[in-house]
Amino acid sequence: MKVKWYGHAAFIVTSDDGTSVITDPYTPETAGYQPIPDHPDIVVTSSINDSYHDRSDLIGGDPIRENMLEVARDTGEKVLKGIPFQAIESSEMYNHPEHEPDKCAMYRWEMDGISIGHMGDVGNPFTPEEVEFFSGIDVFLALAGDVPTIRLPDLKDAIDRIQPKIVIPMHFRTLRYKPRNTLWIESFLSHFDDSQIDFQCDWEANLSKDELPEPTRVLVLTHAL
Repeated sequence: MKVKWYGHAAFIVTSDDGTSVITDPYTPETAGYQPIPDHPDIVVTSSINDSYHDRSDLIGGDPIRENMLEVARDTGEKVLKGIPFQAIESSEMYNHPEHEPDKCAMYRWEMDGISIGHMGDVGNPFTPEEVEFFSGIDVFLALAGDVPTIRLPDLKDAIDRIQPKIVIPMHFRTLRYKPRNTLWIESFLSHFDDSQIDFQCDWEANLSKDELPEPTRVLVLTHAL
């Protein structure tokens, strides 16, 4: 399985058979990252009205486009092209510094025997139900920029309780990201021992079920766009 980080909360995850999933595509003009060029099989989004997380309409080709908040509000589960997805409703930061908080979804799915979890745009400490939702997760795509999303001490607490094999940080400040409202990656990494952190020095990583680490390690990718 390949995991490629475009920037912000957008990834493309590609299975060994070529099936690909894009997560939470952004609006290039507001986020600062370049347009996403790939044509996946599936696009999933965590919000109904957040231009940083819900622009499946900007992804080309003819993918299945699924809003995970709607899935969470329905049965909480959906199979797309044979891939099982699960979603749980959550919220942006209750005391959001910029606007009234919107509802959003966190979601997870499995490819090549590896389970992947995405935090969407969550802004509050995890509830017991949310911790349980991510139980057994292998790869955790984590909001690492602090306010206006989940505060870093609360995120670290959630990671310690969930115990994923790999944490891939996202949604932190970069030279590309236009809004200056998140922290640089160093703030997130300061919550881990240096021996737990790997720098890919690339925007893509190859992952195999048999080679997943234990205990938790952090894998830092460079944004591709």
